[in-house]
Amino acid sequence: MREAFTSDRAPKAAGPYSPAIKAGGFVYCSGQGPLRPGTTEIVDGDIREQTRRVLENLKAVLEAAGSSPDRVLKCNVYLADMRNFAAMNEVYAGFFKAPHPARTTIQAGALPMGIAVEIDCIALV
Repeated sequence: MREAFTSDRAPKAAGPYSPAIKAGGFVYCSGQGPLRPGTTEIVDGDIREQTRRVLENLKAVLEAAGSSPDRVLKCNVYLADMRNFAAMNEVYAGFFKAPHPARTTIQAGALPMGIAVEIDCIALV
């Protein structure tokens, strides 16, 4: 059985997908971008501000599904430009507690709406 979750503290899905699916003791979060909750507006600011917003959006979706950042097992980080890696990593490092989740970071060919960063994750319930 699987159950979909959304949060009014995160952007609504912009397509035919769920922000989070809970199944088998796990929460699978779709990629979150740096959008203001309840809108399709990209936050102002640099990669640090965009990363903060992405992580807050992920937190909201995780909490709606009964999980939290402390229960994240794996993240995938997609950057529009790998030159933003160090700045993104500074913000990311302050968000997750040790032991930090496993992670893959790649430079994507392009991200929706011209955003600089998108992050998805898998967490325990």
